[in-house]
Amino acid sequence: MTQALKGVRILDFTHVQSGPTCTQLLAWFGADVIKVERPGVGDITRGQLMDVPNADALYFTMLNHNKRSITLDTKNKTGKEVLERLILTCDVLVENFGPGVLDRMGFTWERIHELNPTMVVASVKGFGPGPYEDCKVYENVAQCTGGSASTTGFRDGPPLVTGAQIGDSGTGLHLALGIVTALFQRTKTGVGQKVTCAMQDGVLNLARVKLRDQQRLAHGPLTEYSQYGEGVPFGDAVPRAGNDSGGGQPGRILKCKGADTDPNAYIYFITQAPVWEPICDIIGEPHWKTDPNYASPKARLPRLNEIFARIERWTMTMTKFEAMEILNKYDIPCGPILSMKELAEDQSLRATGTIVEVDHPKRGKYLSVGNPIKLSASPTEVVRSPLLGEHTDEILADVLKYSADEIAAIKQSGATEPPKKKAATG
Repeated sequence: MTQALKGVRILDFTHVQSGPTCTQLLAWFGADVIKVERPGVGDITRGQLMDVPNADALYFTMLNHNKRSITLDTKNKTGKEVLERLILTCDVLVENFGPGVLDRMGFTWERIHELNPTMVVASVKGFGPGPYEDCKVYENVAQCTGGSASTTGFRDGPPLVTGAQIGDSGTGLHLALGIVTALFQRTKTGVGQKVTCAMQDGVLNLARVKLRDQQRLAHGPLTEYSQYGEGVPFGDAVPRAGNDSGGGQPGRILKCKGADTDPNAYIYFITQAPVWEPICDIIGEPHWKTDPNYASPKARLPRLNEIFARIERWTMTMTKFEAMEILNKYDIPCGPILSMKELAEDQSLRATGTIVEVDHPKRGKYLSVGNPIKLSASPTEVVRSPLLGEHTDEILADVLKYSADEIAAIKQSGATEPPKKKAATG
C-alpha cells in the first residue's frame, strides 16, 4: 500500500509546536519532510523540559516523527546556495518564524516563487493583517485572543486557558489542510501559492459555537446556560459557563465514588431530553417523569442545580466506569474524566495507533500520540524523531545530488556544522 503523500517533499523550517505539528502530520501520511535546523543548536525544543540527560526532550521527539534533519546555516553564503537548491527540489516550504524573518533571510514569497513557481509556501502567524500582525504569539496568547479563554471557566472566576493546545497544534492542523488543498489545486494549475494560518483565526474557528452564542445573545438570554435557570442576568458578551454543555442539552461534570482521593473520579453527564425518563428511573426519581416541575426541558431549566445534585448522589455510589456502563445501556450521553495516566495505559488506544510506543537511540522507549486520522489504504507507521543533523550527508547526496567533493567543500565552508571553538592559548 502506498502512503497518500508519498512523493511529496516538504522543506520544514518550523520549530516549537505549531509548525512541527503540521509537518509531522504530513510526514505521517508519507511526505518526505526535511527539517532544516541550525548547526549545533537545532529546534529549541530539543533542550526544553528535558527529563533524560543528553537526550532530546519529549517536547521535540513527540512533534518530529518521520522526518529527516539537515543542519544548515542560512546566513552562510554556501548555506544559502544549498537552501536555494532545496527550494528547487521541494514541493512545499513550511515556516512559523516570527513576522518578517523569512524575508530578512532573503527568501521573500516573490524570490521563492521566482526560484520554483510550483512551490507552496505555508506559514503559521500569530495574527492576520491588522493592528497585531507584527506581534509574537504563543499558545496561551492565541487562546486569549481567539475567544477561548474568555468563555472558559466559571462565571464567578477568571478566564482560563485549556490544557488542549488549540492555539499551536490546532493551527498546525489547519495549516496541513491548507497545504494539501493547495497541492491538489496545483495538479490543475501547475502553480504554487501562499498558505497562511493565523493562530488567532484557528482558535476562533474552534470556538465558533461561542460566536454563535454571541449572536443569539442579541435576541435574548441563553436559556441552556445554568445562569439562566438561576435567574442571573446576562451581560453583553458570552459568559463563562463552567461545565455546561455547549450543544443546548444541559450537562455537568459530577463526582463519582473515590472523588475524595482521586482528582479524576468524575463523569460528564448530559440530561438529554429523549432519555429523561430512563434517567429518572435510574436515579430513583420515577415521579419526575410526570411531575410538571420536571417533565419538560423548559420546566427543568430553573431546577438544574437541584437535578444535577440528585444525579450526583447517584454517581457517587459507583466508579465512573460503573456509572458509564449503566448509562450506556440507555443511550444516556456520558463520559468518564480520563487522566493522562489512564489514557497512557489504555490498550485500545494503542491497538488503533492513537498512542504509540517509540524507541529512541538516546532516551529509550517513550509514549507518543500517533496519527489521529486513519486511512484504510495507507496506515501510518510512526518513526522516531531524527537526531540533530542526522541526515545532512544523506540529503546533500541523495536529494540534492552533490558529489563527495562538493559535500566536503560545503562542510569546510561551515554551512552545515557549528563553528569550531578556537583552542585556548597560554
